Amino acid sequence: MSTTATAVAPLSIQDAEVLLSAARQAAEASGVTVSVTVLDAGGHLLAFRRDDRAVLISGETSTRKAYTALQLDSATADLVDAVQPGAPFHTLPTALDRPLLFIAGGVPVHRDGRLIGAIGVGGGAPEQDHSFAVAAVDTLV
Repeated sequence: MSTTATAVAPLSIQDAEVLLSAARQAAEASGVTVSVTVLDAGGHLLAFRRDDRAVLISGETSTRKAYTALQLDSATADLVDAVQPGAPFHTLPTALDRPLLFIAGGVPVHRDGRLIGAIGVGGGAPEQDHSFAVAAVDTLV
């Protein structure tokens, strides 16, 4: 019995630019300035943008959210309860030597059911960051 692996197109730089642009447009439509980070499936930075008016730390925040979403293949908004003291992920180590950040705004990106990257948005309220990231991912579907 032979099994054939199905090729899945990776997240390209063009895809990353589309995600970045869509997230920023969603944020600007809400009057929020944000930083956006897009990573490929290997955790490599494909696109990053920090608006000059965004809080300086929002750049690091968006990157950490993207890494968290990528590592756990889950939207960071879905993980908030799991990292409370005594919860399952409270002391979860990170394989990428980066602290994990479990605040809404990180969303994995899938193509044909496979993880191909992640987007992180930082700068607004957690619920806003999450909605901006989801809106961006929806543009690739």
